[in-house]
Formats: sequence, structure tokens, C-alpha cells
Amino acid sequence: MGNQLICMPSKHGKQIKSGSKVRTKSKRKMGLEEELLHQQALAMALHQQQMAQIRSISQRYQAPNSKQGLPRSSSARPRNQSDLIVPAHQLLNEDAKALDNLETKHFVLIHGGGFGAWCWYKSIALLEEAGFTATALDLTGSGIDQTQTNSITTLAQYAKPLLDYLGNLPEGNKVILVAHSFGGACISYAMECFPIKIAKAVFVTATMVKDGQRAFDAFAQELSTPNDLIQDARIFIYGNGNENPPTGLEFDRNQLKELFFNQSPTKDIALATVSMRAIPFAPVMERISLTEENYGSVRRFFIQTPEDQALTPAAQQRLIDANPPERVFKVKGSDHCPFFAKPQSLHKVFLEIARLEKF
Repeated sequence: MGNQLICMPSKHGKQIKSGSKVRTKSKRKMGLEEELLHQQALAMALHQQQMAQIRSISQRYQAPNSKQGLPRSSSARPRNQSDLIVPAHQLLNEDAKALDNLETKHFVLIHGGGFGAWCWYKSIALLEEAGFTATALDLTGSGIDQTQTNSITTLAQYAKPLLDYLGNLPEGNKVILVAHSFGGACISYAMECFPIKIAKAVFVTATMVKDGQRAFDAFAQELSTPNDLIQDARIFIYGNGNENPPTGLEFDRNQLKELFFNQSPTKDIALATVSMRAIPFAPVMERISLTEENYGSVRRFFIQTPEDQALTPAAQQRLIDANPPERVFKVKGSDHCPFFAKPQSLHKVFLEIARLEKF
């Protein structure tokens, strides 16, 4: 665990894509679709959990608005004034050529520890409605990938689906790489491996590590506080026996709402409760080797979440101060999961970052 991780990209991978078209809906119809979206998302998560007990699943996740997937929608909770539905053409200043002038229209979304590609379902729908391509990946042992947590011993192994995906991108193609929470360490590693394929990197309350750091370091100060929520909720898994280091980490499901979802809709909390999986522990403790030539050449942006109880605002600010990004954005009123709590506000930030021109 004391060794630094050096980038060694791999070759083959899996992806999750989505597609949709912009349409005008009545408020009543939107509400019905939102209700259906949550019901089907929850049913899908339950089905996946049952299937995992029977056989190993290896398949593509069909994204919103496809025949086999979920209908397009955003949150079903009552929206306040700061998170109202805004038509995509308004967000792009009604400029029909806005998308054509962007460096890239492709977002790749990386989930945090314990989550999966499923957590981005609202962002996928919103991005596709706005004319972007959205790809959400399951990291190893996450989502519908059935790799056992205890067998994941390196960050390279955990991030392999992302490395494979970037490695297989056609020459000249670039993406906007987005990460949530522990996913920040994964995209930092990917930035070191494939800097020319990443136009921008967006850290959504994520572990924005420096050279030689571990993802664990982002939480270290909070974990030393006796009354820290994350310390109270964590549960270590000792797959190799109690006499050996932990192989996994999960959280008390009774404390998930307070820790991760204190501002999120009830239905999204239900979806997460049945879908979240253990986090492989070794990758969290692995030090990453990052260089200015590779990692440092990618434009970085950080999105703060002021109501976050997992990676607290103080911890977020320490990451920003220690490793300053190009710009910092804030999603007001959001908990640790803005893709649930404030999907529209998060979407607006994504669009603003996408529109930022090259230096």
C-alpha cells in the first residue's frame, strides 16, 4: 500500500450509453413520466440485485429513452426556484450552432465509491436532451459488474473499464471526463494515462488528489473527528480474515440518508439503498503518481456541494486549496449527490463548463 501507482492503460472495455431527442411536454405528462422513471429505475435495481445471486451479468445498460431502458426525466420531487426545468435551447442561448463550436460534445460520467452508472440517470437524460452524448461506466465491481470486491486490489484494476474506454476512443476524439466522490482518483489516474483524449476533467465533490496522494487523504481529517458521520457509518469488510487489512468498505444503510442524501428525493434514496455496493479498500489507500506533463496538462474544474455530509465543505476547500483547479463552481443546496438532489443545477454547470473555450 505504500507503493505509488504508475499508469499502465489496458485495452478492452465496456460502456454504457444513452440517447434521446428534445421534446416539449406538458407539466402533467412530465410528472407522469418522472413517476414512471423512478418506478422503473427501482425495479431495474431490484432485478439486477436478484440476478446477481443467480448468475454473472455481462451486458450493456440501456440508457433513458431507448426501447429497453428508462424514459427521459429529471427529479420527481417538488422543484424550488433554483432547480426548475429549463429547456435545453435556452441553456444554450438558443444558438443553433452552439454545439458545433464546442471542443467536444461527449461527456463520460464516472460514479463514486459504492455507486454505479445507474446514479447518473438524470444527468444522462438532461445531457442527451441538450444535444450531447453521455456515457456512464460501471467501474470494476460496481453497478452490474459482478467482480467481487475482495478481488480488487489495485486502482488500475478498479478503473480498468474507464481506461479501456479511453484507450479505444478513435484518434483525435476527446471527452469531458466527470467524476463523483472516490471517482476523482480514478479520473486523475486516467488523466495521467490519456491526457490527449480528455478535453476537461470535472470533479463533482470528488477526490482531486495530487501527486503521491491517496484518495483516502481527502477524508483523513474528517475521519479523525470523533463525531464524524462517515466514521460512524463505515463498516469494514475483512475478506482475507480479521488479521489482515480490510478488503472492502461499506456504509450502514440506516445512515445513508444522513450521510449522502440529506437533500435528495426519497425515491432516489430508495434506489441507492438497494443498488449501492461495497467499495474495494486497497484502491482507496493507493498512492498515485501524477506528472505535470500528463495530468497537469488537462483542464480541471471542481463542483462544490455546500450541504455535503460525506466530503464536507471544509474538506472540499482543502482539496481546492492544495491543488487549485481552473475554476470552482457551486451547486447550492446540494448534498453529496447533486445528480439526485439538484440535477438541473448540476446540468447547468456541465453546460457552462462544456462551453468554456480553449486557452
